[in-house]
Amino acid sequence: GGWGADGAAAPPYALNAAAEQALDPGKVVRVAPTAWRTSSRTGFSTWPARGDRTDDAELLRRALAVWARPGRTVVASATPGTPPGPPMGPPQLLFAGTVDQAVVVLMYDGLRVVRYAEPRSGTSVAALDFARTDAASADSATALVLSRVDGNVRYLTAPWVTGVGLRDLLKPGEATAALKPGRDGVTPPVASPAPAGNCTAWNALALTGGGATRLVTDLGEVTAARLTSGAPGAERDVTEGAELGDWSRIACLLPSVRSHGVRSVNAWTYAKQPLPEGDGTATWLCTRAETWAGTEDRVQAQFLAPGAPLAAQAAKAEGSPACGAREPRVLAGVLWKSKAGQWYVLAAGSAQFASLSVSGGGVNGSANGNRLAVKAPEGAQVELAGKLTDGTKAGVLR
Repeated sequence: GGWGADGAAAPPYALNAAAEQALDPGKVVRVAPTAWRTSSRTGFSTWPARGDRTDDAELLRRALAVWARPGRTVVASATPGTPPGPPMGPPQLLFAGTVDQAVVVLMYDGLRVVRYAEPRSGTSVAALDFARTDAASADSATALVLSRVDGNVRYLTAPWVTGVGLRDLLKPGEATAALKPGRDGVTPPVASPAPAGNCTAWNALALTGGGATRLVTDLGEVTAARLTSGAPGAERDVTEGAELGDWSRIACLLPSVRSHGVRSVNAWTYAKQPLPEGDGTATWLCTRAETWAGTEDRVQAQFLAPGAPLAAQAAKAEGSPACGAREPRVLAGVLWKSKAGQWYVLAAGSAQFASLSVSGGGVNGSANGNRLAVKAPEGAQVELAGKLTDGTKAGVLR
């Protein structure tokens, strides 16, 4: 099937020497299985070639040809900020093998991981996915998605991963269920996060290796996204009960950052607020989804009322430095109704805020410190402002 011997690739164009080498399966780079133990950096560049088809030259030739010249029957995708062009030279082979009902090849060219997939029988159609992965480290190069079939996903884990566990983020009190990857580091199939669009479960992998246990999840891309907790600049792996509890209430907001080239998502509890009328204490969180491209990072401020199963989105922004190392602060507000039926404007900023104020919509008020609660009519449209401890003004996340 397909167009001749190159399967689903388009007719060849005039090749120069570098392009010819990039398409030669005999030139594909193969890293030693133990290279990651002694290398100065640990990322995808130290992954060995794994899978049961790594010596299949014809498969590799088809994958390279489709990468360079995807034809009309190739279903191609690229995460935002990822160039979809051919490799500049011979890429590194990460995996080649049969996975469920497909044959999958993973390659890396220093900037991108590329996943090629074809049916187990026939080569007239193929899928090609590009994901930017430059500057990957041991923290962000822990797993790649090999396949998604029937609502399940299989991962290829990094060679330094010694333990794999499955955790439902919505059930923080449950223990991690141990998974046993195959000899090549391929996990058993696990249910995709919110597979039917209903957020009744959100699966993540706990990957142990290199002296840490890192939590990652599938956000619809070739790369798995790392989940962390903590203040900007002090992000840490999610292991403690309180951090898992926070993630259980915000995991269902993760679809908003799916397929955006996300490298990691950090959740930061930036304020606790005693509610008016003795209605308990609310939690304010800020989640920041940072991309591999380093641009268009997505930021959300979230309000978690006491006893609420899920947090509510209070504010969002794209391309904002808020809640990150460059601007480790945030301010957001919500309209909230007390148990007695009274509406309030609630606002909270991070510790850098010395005072807050609200105006508009028939509401006027101010408060010293980083929290504010002012009575308001239902549906009031207000403006929030804050002043930092150094006296400068700062607005809300938007």
